[in-house]
Order: sequence, then C-alpha cells, then structure tokens
Amino acid sequence: MTTARLPLFPLNAVLFPGLVLPLNVFEERYRAMMRELLKTDEDEPRRFVVVAIRDGREIAPTAVGMPDATAVPSATERAPADGFGPDPIQAFHRVGCVADAAKIRERADGSFEVLATGTTRVKLLSVDATGPYLTAEIEVLDEDTGDEAGALAEGVLRAFRGYQKRLAGASERSLTTGAELPDDPSVVSYLVAAATILDIPSKQRLLQAPDTATRLREELTLLRSETAVIRHLPSLPAVDLTKAPTHPN
Repeated sequence: MTTARLPLFPLNAVLFPGLVLPLNVFEERYRAMMRELLKTDEDEPRRFVVVAIRDGREIAPTAVGMPDATAVPSATERAPADGFGPDPIQAFHRVGCVADAAKIRERADGSFEVLATGTTRVKLLSVDATGPYLTAEIEVLDEDTGDEAGALAEGVLRAFRGYQKRLAGASERSLTTGAELPDDPSVVSYLVAAATILDIPSKQRLLQAPDTATRLREELTLLRSETAVIRHLPSLPAVDLTKAPTHPN
C-alpha cells in the first residue's frame, strides 16, 4: 500500500486522471496552499489532491476558470475546515484524484491562476485541519483493467459518438475525431466520464469504479440512457450547465 500526505483541494466537481483542471484561487486557505506549492522546485511535481464535496456542504462562492471575472471574493479569510463541519473528512467523497500543477501564477491582488492535470486516483484515509490549509493522508489506488476492457472501450466510443451527435451545442465537451482518440481502455474510460454531462454522484461512481471494465460497462449504460432521453427532448437546456461557474471551495 502506497501512502502519502498531500494538500487537499475540495471542489464541487470530479477530477479524472489525464484531464486538465483550470482554477481561480482567491480564498486565503487555498492561496496559502499555492504559495507552499510554489516553493517546490520547478523540476518536481507540484501535487495536491482534488476531492469532490458531498451535497449540502461547502457553499463558499468561487469558480473554476482562469480567471472568472464574475467571481467576486466576499470572504477570503477562512479557516482550513470552514464550511466542512466538525469532522471534515465526512464532507468529502473518499476517492479523489491527485493533480499536478503545471502552472501557478500569482496575480497582483494575491489570488492565483492555476492549471493542473489529474494524474492518479487516491483514497482519503484522514484529513488534517491544523495547518493553514487542509492536508490529507492518501492511499494510491491502482487501476486494474479487468476482463473485456478492450471490447468494452470500443463499444463505449461508438455509444459516445452517438451521444455527441444528439447533444448539439456541446462542442467544448467533444472528443472530436476518432483519429485523436486513445487506444488505452483506461484512458478512454476517464475521457468519456469527464466529457459526458452527468451529475457529481454519477461522475464520482465512475471515478471510484473498482476497475476499468466496470467503469466502461457503467458508461455504456449511461450513454445509452442519456442518448435515448436526448432523442425525445425538443431542446437541451442542460448543455448550458457545462458553461456555468461552479462552487469548488
């Protein structure tokens, strides 16, 4: 069992390995995290853990984006566990993803633009709120392929292309042409999970699937169901949700 202790960044979103995450960071607890990460040598990974917040928890206003001009900081001074209850780990889903920050740029007002990429799935073992920001002891989760992953990946890609054709106006979520799609079933499973318009609990179930084949089977079921629903809708207002700011911290 491989364990480590890393800074913890809770979001109202699910990060998957291989996916890019832009962040607009203005709360002091997360500014402190970024300042600490900037002390890491540029040749070394600047890692933190992204974990999805359970429904009904943190409500501090902020937004994913680089930057979002509509996000006006109203309460930058907050303790590390503010908004997460007396036992912060209970406010989070237990499986998250390590993010590697390729870009951390401090603005004149002290906020940060961050561009990170998901790398590895991890399980939260404990959360520490005694420092200037949350940290977590985590266990790295291996990605087992499982039986029939290759064949399932092909089926998922076919179903996803059909889903894309029905989901007009979501070009920013598209996986574009087949020539650009990966061959690795695990990578396919993460890309499709991130690109499909689903609520956080559904995405979280995909992230924490025990193996790639299980994730692909669930995606196949979800894609067929979503495509069938879209086929009978006169309009697709949910697409606008992919462009709206979220409330990550």
